[in-house]
Amino acid sequence: MADLESDGLSSGTGVHTILHGHDYSEKGTAGNGSNNGITSGVVDEPLGKGGHDAWAPRNEHHRGTNDDTGFVGLFKKTIWHGGSVYDAWLNATAAQVGQVILTMPTSYAQMGYTWAVIFQIFYFTTGIYTCYLLTRLYIEYRVRKEKEGVDFKKHIIQYHEVLGSLVGMWAQRVSLFFNIITVGAISVVQINCMCKVCKFSLTGCSDAYYLNPHLPKRTWTAVFGAMSMIVVVLPTMHNFRVWSFIGIVTTTYTAWYLFGASISNGQVPGVKHTAPINLETFFVGSTNLLFASGGHAITIEIMHAMWRPVRYKYVYVFTCLYVWSITIPHCLAVYWAFGDELLKKNNAFAVVPSSNFRSAAIVMMIVHQAVAFGLYSMPLYFMWEKLLRVHKSRWIIRTVSRLPVALFLWFLAFAFPFFGPFNSLIGALIVSVSTFIIPSVAYIIVFWTPTARQNEAEKPGILRRFVGFRGILGVNFFVVVVILATGTALGSWANIKNIISQIRTFGVFEKCYQC
Repeated sequence: MADLESDGLSSGTGVHTILHGHDYSEKGTAGNGSNNGITSGVVDEPLGKGGHDAWAPRNEHHRGTNDDTGFVGLFKKTIWHGGSVYDAWLNATAAQVGQVILTMPTSYAQMGYTWAVIFQIFYFTTGIYTCYLLTRLYIEYRVRKEKEGVDFKKHIIQYHEVLGSLVGMWAQRVSLFFNIITVGAISVVQINCMCKVCKFSLTGCSDAYYLNPHLPKRTWTAVFGAMSMIVVVLPTMHNFRVWSFIGIVTTTYTAWYLFGASISNGQVPGVKHTAPINLETFFVGSTNLLFASGGHAITIEIMHAMWRPVRYKYVYVFTCLYVWSITIPHCLAVYWAFGDELLKKNNAFAVVPSSNFRSAAIVMMIVHQAVAFGLYSMPLYFMWEKLLRVHKSRWIIRTVSRLPVALFLWFLAFAFPFFGPFNSLIGALIVSVSTFIIPSVAYIIVFWTPTARQNEAEKPGILRRFVGFRGILGVNFFVVVVILATGTALGSWANIKNIISQIRTFGVFEKCYQC
């Protein structure tokens, strides 16, 4: 693990921009050497030019070199290179909300209208705050390294490397452990959710698309696990523009379809809204909402793909606002229409009536799972490449090296077809720590001394000066205590009981779980 835990950086002679896994040339010229099969360039702007964030590290790609003309240049600009704030928003939003759209209405049925909305807003607001802390830690790491003359050529910075450099080796190992479990588990969930979605009949859709709902889920796991591995060919988050755009279209359609279907169908006869019923189901539901707010496992990689990473803290605010706009309405509508029926059917597709619109939503969610699988498995590929010492190799070598990781995730999906219940447990035990607790604690350690605060890379704005370090210390302490209590402790207790029940009922390697 030594290679994985080291920065993997080499010293240079000046400040360079991050080169998203590609070997670009310096000084704004076109790349002519080995570059993982992609030729482009970099604008190496001196820090201190242009805008209020001119001091910050940049990853400016040269937009239009002599080699990037005609169709090839147009393709790269519109399809391949995605380092703007809009691309970061696409990546963050596509990763933030996905299959949880189908399970969040059940969380409302477990918690009730009021508590579900309160917890959802609280977790997402806290996530925005801790994302801001992570952004500051990333910038601090970048600026310190660049002052040391570190060259980031062909190296993708990751969560554990930032904490290892700023806090210490123990923080690097802890964050590495939590992030591997987080992104690995979420990746497996995507494959399983494809199979679960395929359980529902698509006979109502047109002849252009038809899936056999009678095939066991294990067969669908084989099919969609293989399809998901296509994303191993994408070099970095910088190249997800089209994929992430598709991902957002699919989830937006699905959320508003569920809203419309619930309202038009009206309340089912005898509908009841008895939540909250007991503490166990309440905290199973709350930790599913916590899980939905935890996209921080890939925050550093998304920032790394940006031309101006310092702006990510604004990007994530708009990500959460957008997620609220599509999830809260559909959750309220589905729970209003079907009530306690969601406690027995924890997938929203199971309660809405069959129609062509539902069939389209099913297809779209299958597509989104492939997108989400690519986004969340990407950090694992980077870690594996660094462990094998091929992270700076050509694109084809890196792609082939990733296959064992993808196959292992596929195997886990085979072994645990009921992985859906692990969503909430992952939220309680893992996401709560990596998303909320680690950033809060790490920020305090890094900026504990007056000297560290005086020399920080990103100087405080009006709000941060008003709050002061003591105010931030208080907020961070509050976040840690509340998340430990509601998420890690009570959430873990409730979800472990739920998973034990699932294992006793269905076992492992089940051919057709819940068929």
